[in-house]
Amino acid sequence: MADSNKLMHDVYSEHHAWVYGWLRRKLGCAHNAADLAQDTFLRILSSRDALLQASQSRGYIATTARNLLIDRARRQRLEKAYLEQLGLLALEHPGVPGAERIWETLEALEQICGLLDGLGAKPRQAFLLHYLEGQPQAVVAEQLGISVRMVQKYLVQVLLHCQQVREPS
Repeated sequence: MADSNKLMHDVYSEHHAWVYGWLRRKLGCAHNAADLAQDTFLRILSSRDALLQASQSRGYIATTARNLLIDRARRQRLEKAYLEQLGLLALEHPGVPGAERIWETLEALEQICGLLDGLGAKPRQAFLLHYLEGQPQAVVAEQLGISVRMVQKYLVQVLLHCQQVREPS
């Protein structure tokens, strides 16, 4: 194991500055070059065979970095196309929420998930169906196979639980 750690250290020490410089010239950005250099070594160091090849050849390191550059370019093209489509969708449908509103909604949902943590499945499901999906209590009762009175008890239980979680004693 010690030999493997030494090999990792040697490969990283010998080649990091070189691959960082190469990527910086290709990308024209120090931050992106640093990220990709790190990703290159993570990929190499995660495989013993790759580590052995990298220790013997800069070409292997360059190929790994080049493949990561290609993956990055593909991902950027997909992201750009996706954002363009979202922009067109927003123009066609003015009621569609913007990115900021979507982000706020996701944050709120994460907070709700945190508050509901530790509840039983049925109380949590009753809460989500009633408050998030807007289902009437009778419909929630039917879907869960319980009485409307039980739905009401679950909703009170969830609200009390959320209050206790937010205001620890």
